[in-house]
Amino acid sequence: MAEYAKRLWLEEDLGDDYRWSYRVTQVLFSGKSEYQEVDLVDTPTWGKVLLLDGKMQSTEADELFYHELLVHPALLHHPNPKTVMIMGGGEGATAREVLRHSTVEKVVMVDIDKVVTDFCSKHLHRNVDAFADERLKLINDDARTQLEAWEGTFDVIIGDLADPLDGGPCYQLYTQEFYENVVKKKLNPNGIFITQSGPAGFLSCKEVFSTIHKTVSSVFPKVLPYAQHIPSFCDCWGYNLAFKDASHKLLSDEEFDAAAASRISGHLVHVDGATFRGVSNLNKVVRTALAEETDIYTKDTARFIHGAGVKKD
Repeated sequence: MAEYAKRLWLEEDLGDDYRWSYRVTQVLFSGKSEYQEVDLVDTPTWGKVLLLDGKMQSTEADELFYHELLVHPALLHHPNPKTVMIMGGGEGATAREVLRHSTVEKVVMVDIDKVVTDFCSKHLHRNVDAFADERLKLINDDARTQLEAWEGTFDVIIGDLADPLDGGPCYQLYTQEFYENVVKKKLNPNGIFITQSGPAGFLSCKEVFSTIHKTVSSVFPKVLPYAQHIPSFCDCWGYNLAFKDASHKLLSDEEFDAAAASRISGHLVHVDGATFRGVSNLNKVVRTALAEETDIYTKDTARFIHGAGVKKD
């Protein structure tokens, strides 16, 4: 018992009346930026863990599964993606995956929190090379401000923003107005938009996933929702893949795999054509929730997942 008592355990609230905990072997960083609480810890189960506002954002053990599904379906469905905008993504893993594509010439990553990007560029070793890649332009600012002001358009825009938390820095970037007046206008004619969309399990899909899907679908003529279980998130996680052109064709398994083989350096750990087809076949409960959703995400009608961001005075 004495040895057990010396162990440090980190608890994370998953809901109003339940939580989980995991053992921490070392606290590598703990601080608070202007926008959010930032922690990096080392754990025996998950490896290094990045937490924002006390919520697990990424772990060495399974971040590849999340990031491969966020990046590669969008880029592979584009015939020749050269310019990519990443909104958020401060840890650098999304940029790392984008930069594996041989067609990509320019990546603009806009993350509001310099504390996060500075720290991750030095201490998340998988992503160090991405931060140093000459094709990457990192800007620490508000994603909306930079996207609106950017001269030119993009082939692919990726929303790897923090979850919509009450008081958090990002929830207004999930709104219909933002998608319609900023994101869509900054896409090339055959452009593609992908956004992470929160918990998508059969008990959690109505928190934000269903309304984000409804909102994206109100702006873009063709939207494909999909979801994957992410162990460190304790849930399935949702994505919405949106096409500016309604006639955009979805890839077959064979076309997906051929494009990946010809355009991506190295091998993909998780996603291939069959996997993507599988995660796109949502279960009946989630499909029904998406079909029956009526709410559009706006600044005034925003939904939030459990938790709270740093409140500004």
